[in-house]
Amino acid sequence: MTTIAELPPGFADKVLSAQSTFRSVMDAMARPGSVQRIVPTSGAPQTMMRGTAAIALTLFDHDTPLWLDARMSESTDVMKWLKFHTGAPVVQDSSIASFALISDGGELPSLERFALGTSEYPDRSTTLILQVENLDSGRSFELRGPGIDGVATLQASIKPFDLFERLRVNETLFPRGVDVVLVADDAVVAIPRTTRVVSKGS
Repeated sequence: MTTIAELPPGFADKVLSAQSTFRSVMDAMARPGSVQRIVPTSGAPQTMMRGTAAIALTLFDHDTPLWLDARMSESTDVMKWLKFHTGAPVVQDSSIASFALISDGGELPSLERFALGTSEYPDRSTTLILQVENLDSGRSFELRGPGIDGVATLQASIKPFDLFERLRVNETLFPRGVDVVLVADDAVVAIPRTTRVVSKGS
């Protein structure tokens, strides 16, 4: 059993690292499809990538309900690390989560199970943080939307393979919907609800 003293540490410099991570995430949201780099933490529990850990340390607190997929929730080290470093409450009901950590995209639940916001408060939706194999090779995706000059091309190995097909639900829900942050080690790409996939290669 891992004790608190044995948990991986958080940021070496809490203020500067959190500011840098926040800026990287905001840049990713402002420029969908662009790969941004995150200052990694000093350590992260197994099943959690360094970029995911840095985002957790930056964005999660006791007011942000958090849903974990089975692989994450079954890890006592992940649960202890999140509780100790962020204080974020882990919830079983994905429809009330502010964030969802997905370590295994192949097991991603239906998007309708997450908070989709309301017409009055579209921001009250779940942001999915989805760990993927890589964000620099694999299938090619062409993206359009606000923050993109014409077309942005993203090459990535992503599970579930039909992620972007699933995200088309955002078109009918807008301004409601879910936002997605893809993480591969210390690289992140944001796919806000305003982004549309216009084509993809094999």
